[in-house]
Amino acid sequence: MDFWDIIWYIIVCFAFIAYLIMLWMIIGDLFRNREQSGWVKAIWIVFLFIVPWLTALVYLIVNGDGMAKRSAREAAEFKQAQDEYIRDVAGKSPADHIADAKALLDAGTITEEEFQALKTKALA
Repeated sequence: MDFWDIIWYIIVCFAFIAYLIMLWMIIGDLFRNREQSGWVKAIWIVFLFIVPWLTALVYLIVNGDGMAKRSAREAAEFKQAQDEYIRDVAGKSPADHIADAKALLDAGTITEEEFQALKTKALA
């Protein structure tokens, strides 16, 4: 193998991996797209196997904008779900813990030293 064979091999491997990534994104978008019927999705998949490069390029040209919108919408939904989960798991804020401790101090349930300890723990 000479130098140009190695360069050609690298280019071919890169193109193949890029195609696999593009194919994965297209198939994922097909199943994410609720506007198309099952028959249209099946036709796209059949053509992706019969004429892969041409079909992939046509799909990207025809549905590229929709792919971006669906992907952004899904990312926003995931972020919203993650934020809600974090809020549920996190519980109370430090200010809420300090307010609860202050209420206990005012009620005489805890001493000033215990209040300071709870306040330090909440702020840590």
